[in-house]
Amino acid sequence: MYEETTRDIRVVVEPSFLEDQSDPDRNKYLWAYRISIENRSRESVQLMSRHWKITDARGQVREVHGPGVVGEQPVIAPGECFEYTSGAPLETPSGFMQGSYTMRGLAGEFDIGIPLFSLDSPYETRRLH
Repeated sequence: MYEETTRDIRVVVEPSFLEDQSDPDRNKYLWAYRISIENRSRESVQLMSRHWKITDARGQVREVHGPGVVGEQPVIAPGECFEYTSGAPLETPSGFMQGSYTMRGLAGEFDIGIPLFSLDSPYETRRLH
């Protein structure tokens, strides 16, 4: 589990490798990640957009921008939590993701961090130095 708190909004990420949907012989690796966004602030906030940086094992970075998450722009009241599951494909057996959400509160828009998290598969060759 990975977590980050920005402006009293806590983001928790739980990634998992999808063995049954991956095909290592074709350099196709797929992960699911479950995100929990908990509003610990005193005001309601709305998730307006997302920005992801997805880095594969070769260091290639792909950026993803878009409105909301999984087709929604949820309003999260104080003390409430919004959860969703999404996925990410890579052509390498490991990588990293991190990003940010743009939220809207009473005083306007602001960004909150999504923690850096690791995408690991059993196909990654590990070397000890």
